[in-house]
Amino acid sequence: MSTQGSANLNLMIKAARKAARSLVKDFREVENLQVSTKGPGDFVSRADIAAEKIIRDELMGGRPTYGWVGEESAAVEGEDPTRRWIVDPLDGTTNFLHGLPHWAISIALEHKGEIVSGVIYDAAKDELFWAEKGAGAWMNDQRLRVSGRRSMIECIFATGVPFGGRGTLPATLKDLAKLMPVCAGVRRWGAASLDLAYVAAGRYDGYWERGLNTWDIAAGLLLVREAGGMVGPIREGDSILDKGAMIAANTQVFDPLAKALREA
Repeated sequence: MSTQGSANLNLMIKAARKAARSLVKDFREVENLQVSTKGPGDFVSRADIAAEKIIRDELMGGRPTYGWVGEESAAVEGEDPTRRWIVDPLDGTTNFLHGLPHWAISIALEHKGEIVSGVIYDAAKDELFWAEKGAGAWMNDQRLRVSGRRSMIECIFATGVPFGGRGTLPATLKDLAKLMPVCAGVRRWGAASLDLAYVAAGRYDGYWERGLNTWDIAAGLLLVREAGGMVGPIREGDSILDKGAMIAANTQVFDPLAKALREA
């Protein structure tokens, strides 16, 4: 692990923990707001923006020449065009809004178009997932490995089910019709970064989703790869980060999962 890499990683972890303190405080508040008629919507978007500002101040303060892409603010081209931070300050906003303790902060560092460091922090459970290119994937101090299940019927997969009027619903329903009869279950927990972290940790055997943003998946992609898993686009040849449609799984079930989804 290069000193530069670990210095960047330490900066990312520090930023995530600092923003998490603010979010955890706000999350306790949301649980009280749940019962009010006014509802916690505006409050949550304020919490989201405040968390992004904390992360941005930390990261840009430590590395002022890097670029920036965040969910809540305008992208910045850095003086150093080869490096940029990719940040989702609150992945799982709807869970947060409903007082469900399943949400995370996701921070990735991209160098020359490749993700080289990633941090996903689930503050409610105090699970810090992190990875650096070539140095493995970890949760707190524990090394992560993808699961070893080979048979689809034993596997649990995660996905996202579109909400509101999102156009990916018909495709997702086809996916579900194809996969649910041949696997042990599909979970939809509402935070893509944690879905990927859970694949890396062997809790899920695979994950797929369409309509994702770069900041939802950048850190998680690296975690899965560094934990010995595979990631690929749903449509062969597409760029995952550009198209936002992806499959991640252990090496044994990646092919049958991809085949089922590509046929669906």
